[in-house]
Amino acid sequence: MLPQTSQSYWRDSVELPAFPSLDRDITVDVTVVGGGITGITAAYLLCKEGLRVALLEADHLLNGTTGHTTAKISAQHDLIYDELIHHMGREKAKLYYEATTSASRFIENIVREQSISCQLDSEDAYIYATTDTTARKLEREYDAYQKLGIEGFLTDTLPFDFSIQRALCMKGQAQFHPLEYLAHLTREIANMSGQIFEQTVAVDVEDGERPTVVTREGHRVSTNHVLACSHFPFYDGLGFYFARMHAERSYVIAAKTDKRYPGGVYVNVDAPYQSLRSVNIGREDAVLIGGGNHITGQGKDTLTYYEDLATFGQSVFGLRDVLYRWSAQDLVTLDKVAYIGEITSGNPSVLVATGYRKWGMTTGTAAALLLRDIVMNRDNPYRDLYTPSRMYVDPSLKRFFAQNANVTAHLIKGKFELPLRQIGDLANGEGDLVTYEGRRAGAFRDENGVVHLVDTTCTHLGCEVSWNHGDRTWDCPCHGSRFSVDGGVIEGPAQKPLETLNCH
Repeated sequence: MLPQTSQSYWRDSVELPAFPSLDRDITVDVTVVGGGITGITAAYLLCKEGLRVALLEADHLLNGTTGHTTAKISAQHDLIYDELIHHMGREKAKLYYEATTSASRFIENIVREQSISCQLDSEDAYIYATTDTTARKLEREYDAYQKLGIEGFLTDTLPFDFSIQRALCMKGQAQFHPLEYLAHLTREIANMSGQIFEQTVAVDVEDGERPTVVTREGHRVSTNHVLACSHFPFYDGLGFYFARMHAERSYVIAAKTDKRYPGGVYVNVDAPYQSLRSVNIGREDAVLIGGGNHITGQGKDTLTYYEDLATFGQSVFGLRDVLYRWSAQDLVTLDKVAYIGEITSGNPSVLVATGYRKWGMTTGTAAALLLRDIVMNRDNPYRDLYTPSRMYVDPSLKRFFAQNANVTAHLIKGKFELPLRQIGDLANGEGDLVTYEGRRAGAFRDENGVVHLVDTTCTHLGCEVSWNHGDRTWDCPCHGSRFSVDGGVIEGPAQKPLETLNCH
């Protein structure tokens, strides 16, 4: 039986410090927007440099993708190195491995040096194939490992009760409790006089002698550098990031099992995607089972993705109890490498970090280290690799046109469909698209029978949102914006809420 509501174990198991919202104008050296792993790590590093730092978080710290990760600390990012060699060259592929490995070592060193209790465990990482086609891809990936000097090996078996065609191991990776680690860094920021503000929505950056971050409430932060670490950039700066990335949702369950978990972290490269790792919950061993990737706002009823994970877990481990379920949203760039650096070419005052493709623990940490070096005007070997202004004709152009053709199709499709259901058809606790007074609307009837009614037109570029049953949100299939049942913005690029409608 699945839990009734979506709740991250990481969020539920850590008491995070609370911070006030910004209620005045301030002046600092660096303004960091976004309280996830990148923003918190960057703020920590810049405070250590002696700079005056303000960290602005629109919601509560670590309530976004970082708080809903599977928390693998790994340089094995699915099938990536063979592709990078072919599209970017061996040198850039090697730099990618070095950047993510250096980020892993940074996390591990901080944990050891500061004695942070965060369930940090060394684990070997595996990607595995269940078809002949993907087995051949794993063999090409192993060839890439050899070219790049990555320690790994191929195997035909895994210590689980299901058959595979091939698996590729990368030795010496890790896993941890990300919020225990980041809660410690947050306290260190406060101890170094860094200013942290929650419930503070940054909406714009004004140019000038010094850039100024403007909040929704009209308060202003005058600064030398702005670091947009808000998952999707809160400020686009004509970088057109919404057209150069797509959003994907994925799902996780945390469960106690009948069979003992054998160790290691695992990712399936075939559909359906699956991810496995162990975790300790309440001093008992449990397993995190992830998967169900799909473009946000597209795909089947989202609750069935959780059910599919539970079915898989039952068949492999025998589930005794599903303790938690949650989902996350990740952004994927055109060439699968994150955008980190100047938000647009020639704008050194505003920096961005986005597009981590589900590997935010290492990529987010690498981003923070790179952003620190850019602010401090230091050389960094990974600056050109991650620069947001890059463009590789293959595969970037092909994916750009395919991605935006998909957006156009969904924009047109939603405008010409009227839902069959009416508000009266909804049971308590149910949401769906309905026809209301001759127009398309989104309705949710809560457990008390109160109907929450919204216009389904996304406030970003006008696509029609769809109902996310598993998480009780309205999700845009075009660029991944997400809204609450009352229309409030949960996830950008949208900045304005959905229009609320009066239910007669």
